[in-house]
Amino acid sequence: MDALAGLLEGPRARGAFMIRACFEPPWSVRIEDRAPLTVMLMVRGEAWVMPDAGDRVRLRAGDLAIARGPDPYTCADDPGTEPQALILPGAECRYPDGRSLNGVMDLGVRTWGDRLDGSAVMLIGTYLWQGEVSGRLLDALPPLLTLTPEVWDCPLTPLLMTEVVRDEPGQEVVLDRLLDLLVIAALRAWFSRPEAAAPGWYRALADPVVGRVLRLLQDDPAHPWTVASLAAKAGVSRAALGRRFTELVGEPPMTYLTGWRLALAADRLREGDATLEAIARQVGYGSAFALSSAFKRVYGVSPQEHRGRGA
Repeated sequence: MDALAGLLEGPRARGAFMIRACFEPPWSVRIEDRAPLTVMLMVRGEAWVMPDAGDRVRLRAGDLAIARGPDPYTCADDPGTEPQALILPGAECRYPDGRSLNGVMDLGVRTWGDRLDGSAVMLIGTYLWQGEVSGRLLDALPPLLTLTPEVWDCPLTPLLMTEVVRDEPGQEVVLDRLLDLLVIAALRAWFSRPEAAAPGWYRALADPVVGRVLRLLQDDPAHPWTVASLAAKAGVSRAALGRRFTELVGEPPMTYLTGWRLALAADRLREGDATLEAIARQVGYGSAFALSSAFKRVYGVSPQEHRGRGA
């Protein structure tokens, strides 16, 4: 599993969606949906994104912002405009006074706002659930990041604008994949910037030795890897691999593998009804007992308790 793809696997399992938002000033929307990741692509006009804590940013046409939840924020035409709508968990919409707004601002297929021909148009994609795998990358992001056309190019915008309003069989799958592509392209651009402070394992993917080993571990966690077998695959000695991996990633190869296996297990426990024995085999443990012991040691709860908390 590629590192960036891993970011999106868990959230997609619990739902992701995309809409087109159209507004005419004055407008303001308060977002308190606690979504772990929301991407906002400004297609036309301008908007302000204002987190409760941190600096507000101004988006112009072509700019993209990614908000990392669960902290609330406000989107508006102007910082002084009072919120006219409140977005809560479960895609529930309300007026600021608590009255239901569900359906009132629907403008068509996946289109929401106050005017279809509004001067401000945004594409908004939201992932509804964060897993342990996705958390490894989300935790490295700032609460709000922005990219401008000067530092990244988004050829997906015309295609997204066309597809988001289509009502065809399988359209949700199409939009899921396009949203994934948009986020992956944006994160690649972000992590290439010096101020991004990318996590060690992400930077290490570019290393010819450690990057190969990381991909082996991510793609096939169930394999009975050892430092010796990984070193042989990478064409270096065990000692050289151990030093280089620890230097770049921040932990030894087997420690990283344990964390990756347990993160995968944690997400699979919440994503379906596979037995603990089956999940153990999928992530590289010889038995449900072995997985359960390692899981409780790291997460402080049993796999069954973890699964129950996600129900």
